[in-house]
Amino acid sequence: MAMKAPSMDEWLREAKAAPGAENCGMYLFHNGVVRRTSKAAARQGRDDDVDYDEEKAKSAAETARAMPGIRHVRVWLNRGRLLPGDDIMLVLVGGDIRPHVVDALQALVGELKEHCVTEREVFEPAQPEAPEGKHT
Repeated sequence: MAMKAPSMDEWLREAKAAPGAENCGMYLFHNGVVRRTSKAAARQGRDDDVDYDEEKAKSAAETARAMPGIRHVRVWLNRGRLLPGDDIMLVLVGGDIRPHVVDALQALVGELKEHCVTEREVFEPAQPEAPEGKHT
């Protein structure tokens, strides 16, 4: 069962109220969502279970936080059986100027997707097809 995603509006309010927020000129967020054509669905019409490595995710966030001009980083990752439309991840990055924030967001999301989040294909028994002309 997928977890309920936190409120991005609340995250942004908290970020703007945090110490040092006066040094942030831009916030960008990423909302990764399960699309209809996930890896497993595209291959065989199957759902995915999603999990992540918490230590790798923390390390990725710390690395992004240490990038030039970055003042705020927050990450939430989902786990469990996810269906199209479910949130996979939320990422919020704040910093001094646009190029720094764009670079940090892109690097962090890439790291999370490539090295922290894992998808396991869920294989369920195939349903027998009804003979032609007979529908159940």
